[in-house]
Amino acid sequence: MTPAGSLHHVEIWVPDLGRAVAGWGWLLEALGYTLHQEWKDGRSWRLGATYLVFEQSPALSADHHDRLRPGLNHLAFHVASRERVEELAGQAPAYGWRLMFPDRHPYAGGEQHYAAYLEDQDGFEVELVAAA
Repeated sequence: MTPAGSLHHVEIWVPDLGRAVAGWGWLLEALGYTLHQEWKDGRSWRLGATYLVFEQSPALSADHHDRLRPGLNHLAFHVASRERVEELAGQAPAYGWRLMFPDRHPYAGGEQHYAAYLEDQDGFEVELVAAA
């Protein structure tokens, strides 16, 4: 039984489903998620009881995500090791992600916080955090 209060799913509206599938699909599958649902305007990936949905809705009011406006700033994911953080950060550009804060990588979150901060072509940010 899934504990009450645990996260069920997150739905993210994207301006281009093809870009989302290429970038997010690669990243989520590299983190252990599996494709869960697929329909004309969306996809979802699941890990355990939680899944992430990416949908290209006709009701979008903008063509780019701005993480500095009210709303979602970023999603952070646990990664098994520092080496895995570096592997993913190195592979990310091939899938449409860019390394944020390269001058402070991998300590942009502080000296005790080993992580890579990535931004996709649509302005969405992820943080890949190495296990302590």
